[in-house]
Parts: sequence; C-alpha cells; structure tokens
Amino acid sequence: MAGSTYGNIFKITTWGESHGDAIGVVVDGCPAGLELNEGDVQKLLDRRKPGSSQFATQRKESDSVEILSGIFEGRTTGTPISMLVKNTSQRSSDYSEIASYYRPGHADYTYDQKYGFRDYRGGGRSSGRETIGRVAAGAIAEKLLLELGVTVTAYTEAIGDIRISMENFDIEEARRNQTGMPDKTANEKAEEYLKACMEKLDSAGGIVSCVVKGLPAGIGEPVFEKLDANLGKAVMSIGAVKAFEIGDGCAAAYANGSANNDSFRMNGSQTVKATNHAGGILGGISDGSDVILRAYFKPTPSIFQPQETVNRSGENITVQIKGRHDPIIVPRAVVVVEAMTAITVLDLLLQNMTSRVDKIKGFYS
Repeated sequence: MAGSTYGNIFKITTWGESHGDAIGVVVDGCPAGLELNEGDVQKLLDRRKPGSSQFATQRKESDSVEILSGIFEGRTTGTPISMLVKNTSQRSSDYSEIASYYRPGHADYTYDQKYGFRDYRGGGRSSGRETIGRVAAGAIAEKLLLELGVTVTAYTEAIGDIRISMENFDIEEARRNQTGMPDKTANEKAEEYLKACMEKLDSAGGIVSCVVKGLPAGIGEPVFEKLDANLGKAVMSIGAVKAFEIGDGCAAAYANGSANNDSFRMNGSQTVKATNHAGGILGGISDGSDVILRAYFKPTPSIFQPQETVNRSGENITVQIKGRHDPIIVPRAVVVVEAMTAITVLDLLLQNMTSRVDKIKGFYS
C-alpha cells in the first residue's frame, strides 16, 4: 500500500491495522541530540486513547508506547526512531458480519474496489487507530518545535451547532473535560447534546481549531510546497475530515478586499499586521503572526440505527452495526490535528534552512 509516508526531511511512515498485533510509526529525519523518552510521547497518546470518556469508544486500550530505536542515553541519535503500540483489546468477532456488506459512510466499498478485498476487522488501515502513529510522531515534532520557541495548540471549536466563545477561552478547561472545548459553558451544552444523540442511537460532527504561535516569517515553499497547502494535505489526510480552513477561510469569499486585507504596521523595528484574516500565511509562506487553521469532521459513520446498504452479492439489505464506536470523533481527534500540524510545520522549518545562501554560509562558517 502506497501513501503511508508523509514529509520531506522530517518524514513519518505509519503502519499497522486496528485489529492487528500492533500499530506504529517510523520517524526519519529527526536531528540528533533532542532529549526524548517514552513519557514525552505517552502524554500525547493519552489524549487520544479510547475508553477515556462516555463519548469515546469503550474499547479499553492503554496505548502504551515502546521506543524501539533511534534513542541512546535519553537523546535522539539522528537515526530512524521506531515506535510501537500493541493492540490488546481487539474484539474481531464484532466485525465478522460486515465482511459481507458495505457500511454506510465507511471506506469498505472503496477499499474493496481498490484492492479486491479488505481487512474488515474495525476497518484495518482506515480505522481511527491508525492515528496512533501520527500522534507519536507529533509528540517528537512538538518537542523539537518547543526548542525553537514554537507552540502548537489544538482544541474543539464546535460540536454540532454549539460553538465556544473566545471570551470564555481556557485551554486548561479543554484538557480536563470530555469534549475538548476551552469553554465551560459550551462544554456543558455539548455534553447534553451528545447524550441526546446517543439516546437516539446517532452521532455528531464538529470543528477542531489549531493555533501555531512563534513561527517566524518566511516558512513555506513557493507553488507546490506552500505552508497552507501542506497543512491542508496533512489535516485532510485524517479520517473523517471533510473540510479545511486557514484564517477566515470560507468567510473570505463573502468579504470585500477592504475588510479582508490585513494592514501592515511597524512595531518598533518589527513589521506586524493589524489584523489576521489571512491566518498567518500569505502566498503560501508564514508572515510571522499566529497560524490559525480549522478541520471540519463529519459525524461518526458507525451508528446503531438500522441503515440501508448493499452486500457483496449486489443485494439491497438493511443492517444494524454492532461493536464499540465513538458517538463523536472530534474530542479524540484534537490531538491528531495538533500532531499533523506540528509535523508539517517542523518539516517546512527544516526545509527552510537551505533557502538562503547567507544563512548556509553563516551556518558553515
């Protein structure tokens, strides 16, 4: 299967299936000398692991990471870092029935058309458990970015039609509640909404926002390797993401240039912007202000209501899905968006080191 590798210099390759023995990732291109241990990675993995709330799948997995290579005496060696998380709570029997039909909203049909058969146990590579490798790699990227003064922070902006208020913004609230919303009032409303969805055997979608702070101006390559283009590819590669925005996003299409343009001003000797409708990116290159992006997630397709579909014999049938499924993907996907953003930003930062002759001369002199 092609398409499991992402990045140019800081490069990740994820592997494994939802109901296989393990899930993992190989990270290549991490510079030597970064202090790193399994605890650094585990902190991010704990934010996405299942069974952590009433709104997450009740599949019980510790998602404990093992670092197999690339570390010596607590520091990265510059060689590939291989990480593994064992699957310990598979119930493949829950999925034996779906081998014969295509679940609505899932990739069953498209995988069958592409490969001629599929791993039907929990979706195989199309399962949300594939994101374990992304988050593990993202933990390394985030730690290296901190060395450069760059932070990446994601949170839930909306669940259904319930949106946070920036006046109530509290990122610590997002880290301790069940929705990932940095707004206590919005969180309480979202919890009631999700309970109602579950009572109706239904699911919900939502929006994840991510902010990159401290990124210097000049990051991103012209034309095909733009910062926003690469962020779009990274975030849209996450299962269930159906739309992506930078800055004002779609709202910019309804604005006038006089309102949408960000005026440049001088702050001492530094060039700054008076507003940030562009979301920190102009011409595909960072402008020094916060990079702001949003990922729009569809509702979890595995719902427990009767649904119409077809089987592999070409017959129309009605099915009722079994198993352990998230009534909403968004809260556990917050850290996945954060990880993919960090990986993308770090990769382009490393690429940028060769963009100017004076910088190369300065490094080698």
